[in-house]
Amino acid sequence: MSATTATNQRRVLLANPRGYCAGVDRAVITVEKALEQYGAPVYVRKQIVHNTHVVRTLEERGAVFVEETDEVPEGAIVVFSAHGVSPAVHEQADQRQLKTIDATCPLVTKVHKEAQRFAKGDRDIVLIGHIGHEEVEGTSGQAPEHIQIVESPEEVDKVQVRDPDNVSWLSQTTLSVDETNQTVDALRERFPNLLDPPSDDICYATSNRQDSVKAMAPECELVIVVGSDNSSNSVRLVEVALEAGADASYLIDNATLLDESWLEGVTTVGVTSGASVPEILVRELLDKLSGLGYGSVTPVTTAEENLTFSLPKELRRDLRAEQAEAQK
Repeated sequence: MSATTATNQRRVLLANPRGYCAGVDRAVITVEKALEQYGAPVYVRKQIVHNTHVVRTLEERGAVFVEETDEVPEGAIVVFSAHGVSPAVHEQADQRQLKTIDATCPLVTKVHKEAQRFAKGDRDIVLIGHIGHEEVEGTSGQAPEHIQIVESPEEVDKVQVRDPDNVSWLSQTTLSVDETNQTVDALRERFPNLLDPPSDDICYATSNRQDSVKAMAPECELVIVVGSDNSSNSVRLVEVALEAGADASYLIDNATLLDESWLEGVTTVGVTSGASVPEILVRELLDKLSGLGYGSVTPVTTAEENLTFSLPKELRRDLRAEQAEAQK
């Protein structure tokens, strides 16, 4: 623990960047704009982003979340979540004549295109990610006959390929940067001619949020991550905090779930949030911590973010058409 915590002054270190990334912001606005444009109900396949508060808020406005497209009435509007879908899901939607709005994060779409390109080269593709996660299902569905999934370095020995010199790797965008690098190192040890993706698959927001936690965790007895337990990038932040030197770290959906016993003997609390978490949830946690004696808040800034993505083309087209009609 640093000398700055030698006093008994309780404080909060607030990670920056934190919370919404460009892809999440785009996906949430997509559903909001679709509700304004078309009226309720607007159907959404899976959770638009992995955050309980966001999903509940959109449900209150008229969004209906479903697991699969066959739950959507024929001809209705359905939004595909930020995590992306496979070509098979697009085909199912077409068969039901659904009006689709694809809110897949552009950085996930980039991974999809890499998978398609590697498959066209008849390469075996190792996808590093969590089995069952929507993003991994969407990516593996781009070229299922070419892709096999590996979750950790320990699983690399199980990989079976046709040609050890014709292997590529891709990854889920929300993984631990360090653990992914360990898995890639293990793959390269087995397959020395392993081909990398053209650019990093782990997205800028995931990397930035992990870096800010690494910067503050050594100063903290406790790091609290605001996020839902099905949010991969939020879960990773807890792991990163512990690996970087925090004595304890917990993931909570909102301030009401803060266990005050965690604060016993704690001088410095680190606070951050996952990439699908609205800032209001962080502010509510800071207010609660302030009421418990942790009123001093110091930002820990490791990067500035200004990336934005345009709305899905299907929605932009209809918004433009409405504007043109209104101007007549």
